[in-house]
Amino acid sequence: MENFVAYNPVQLHFGKGVVSKLGTQAQKYGNKALVIYGRGSVKRNGSYQDVINQLQKSEIQYFDYSGIKSNPVVTDVRNAIELINQHQLEFIIAIGGGSVIDSAKVIAVCAVENLDPWSVMKSKLIPRKAMPLISVLTLAATGTEMNAAAVLQNPETNEKTGYVNPLMFPKQSYLDPVYTFSVSPEYTAYGIVDLIAHAFESYFAKGDSGLADRFVQVIVQEAFRYASLVLEEPENYEYRANIMLQSTCALNGITAYGRLSSGDWGVHDIGHTLSYLYDVPHGASLSIAYPAWLKLQESRIPERISKLGMLLFNTPNIEEFRQKLISFFKQIHSPVSLAEIGITNTKKNEIINLMKINKVGGMHHKLSEGDYTELVDLMM
Repeated sequence: MENFVAYNPVQLHFGKGVVSKLGTQAQKYGNKALVIYGRGSVKRNGSYQDVINQLQKSEIQYFDYSGIKSNPVVTDVRNAIELINQHQLEFIIAIGGGSVIDSAKVIAVCAVENLDPWSVMKSKLIPRKAMPLISVLTLAATGTEMNAAAVLQNPETNEKTGYVNPLMFPKQSYLDPVYTFSVSPEYTAYGIVDLIAHAFESYFAKGDSGLADRFVQVIVQEAFRYASLVLEEPENYEYRANIMLQSTCALNGITAYGRLSSGDWGVHDIGHTLSYLYDVPHGASLSIAYPAWLKLQESRIPERISKLGMLLFNTPNIEEFRQKLISFFKQIHSPVSLAEIGITNTKKNEIINLMKINKVGGMHHKLSEGDYTELVDLMM
């Protein structure tokens, strides 16, 4: 087991109606807020109005920034920082899924010192301060509501990258499963894939931690258990609540206890390439990439993959484990090949070239340029 430090300062409010207490907490951070969200779903599911009611009740002035896309871009972060500076706003409320909350995290660490967000994402500038951030989650997937990580893409540099800074932990996170009732079957499935992928990324980090392995096992098996149930009954509170809690626990730190890092993240790097080039939903990119990555790694880390097969499916056979995982992804209608999303062999070189530019690879399981070719062939 590796040495590790556990730290998570997020105050998590979980359950039906928890946003009714948001105003009291928000008053701790000031009287003028930026409310940031995506393209309208928060107004349909009621989360936006619930937050606004709390702000009005607490006499907090607010300014909206909307339109964050599912693969968030640095341009929106820069524009939101300008709005904060223009109106001298004091804290941020992010209403939405991972893309919105990730954007808000980067805004929070850049606005106080007026730092360029892409320079921060590339670790060329190190923030020393952050605006307080409150998150209201409406999509169970990324776990961003209880961690200090964010992902952005930059169309100018052809990059999609992640950044971690303890200053980006939300101060308060509100998780009401009711807000996820209206999430489409496709994005419900992609969220489930994402939480499984997060658990896998942690599992494949360096470090022999039996307890952390068991955390991964239980989180993923619970996801297997509730996936078909929630897709059949999308407005079942217990089903939505379980998926929401699983996605939070998959990336709030517990699966990394005793490991050398939070995860390998090589598969996410592959997925980011697909999302950047073709705007593939994040979860869909992962259900395509993970089976290919497991096939590539089967002769390199056979014992580790075999153990995961035993934990999840009671099989030490790597190919049998891989096929069972593929079957699960198919069962919830998440794609397992590039062909399924209309990407043909004609795009092969384009994908490989961007992987080379961005030096795609994991923190612990490195990938060569030859691996890129094999991975793309396996994903086809």
